[in-house]
Amino acid sequence: DEATRRFGGLVAVNSVSFEVEAGEILGLIGPNGAGKTTMFNLITGALPLDQGRITFINQDITRRPQRQIARAGIARTFQHVKLRPHMTLLDTVLLGTYGRTSSGFLRGALRLDRAEERRAQAEAMRQLDRVGLADRAFELAGNLPLGNQRLLEIARALAADPALLVLDEPAAGLRTAEKAELARLLEALRAEGLTILLVEHDMDFVMGLVDRTVVMDFGSKLCEGAPDVVRADPRVQEAYLGGVV
Repeated sequence: DEATRRFGGLVAVNSVSFEVEAGEILGLIGPNGAGKTTMFNLITGALPLDQGRITFINQDITRRPQRQIARAGIARTFQHVKLRPHMTLLDTVLLGTYGRTSSGFLRGALRLDRAEERRAQAEAMRQLDRVGLADRAFELAGNLPLGNQRLLEIARALAADPALLVLDEPAAGLRTAEKAELARLLEALRAEGLTILLVEHDMDFVMGLVDRTVVMDFGSKLCEGAPDVVRADPRVQEAYLGGVV
């Protein structure tokens, strides 16, 4: 609500307000430099707000640290893939489960609670299967092509059992077939009832996928609504392509 973030004299996010409804895919889009990633970082706690308020399931999370926000039920991926290349896919996704276990990562790594570790491994395999990577569970993450690395990041985020999945430009750098695979996964997750906030520059990818769209430009909210309405808005056409979308 009225989220604002400044960097010196630059207002990167200027009094932006919107809601994400349960069970929808909401696209937060805009041209480069629009303030999308800054808004993303405000929502996930990576940056503090200068003004405004962020609420999640009737909780004020405005000043909470990232770890608490994650435990409240928000999981994120990153614009640039952040994986440990020499870790297996299974161990990568296991990292996402440790916030849910009582033993935590260190005890789990030391196998001090074997029953809980088995449950965590089963959950990690379930999430790998969910994104179509279960048959590669023991391969190294660094050996995957970029499209599969992004799916692996989503599996790791899903392992935290979030109510809201926030994705930062997941289609960036992907080939057409990889984008189609990603879109199918996100549609399947929505069908399961997961709420998704998609921060994206690629309008074509977003418009065929989302339920609603919020458009930012120069740090402010330009408009929001159904994809076809937003695409037809002259302000959006001007912001993206100088008048032709």
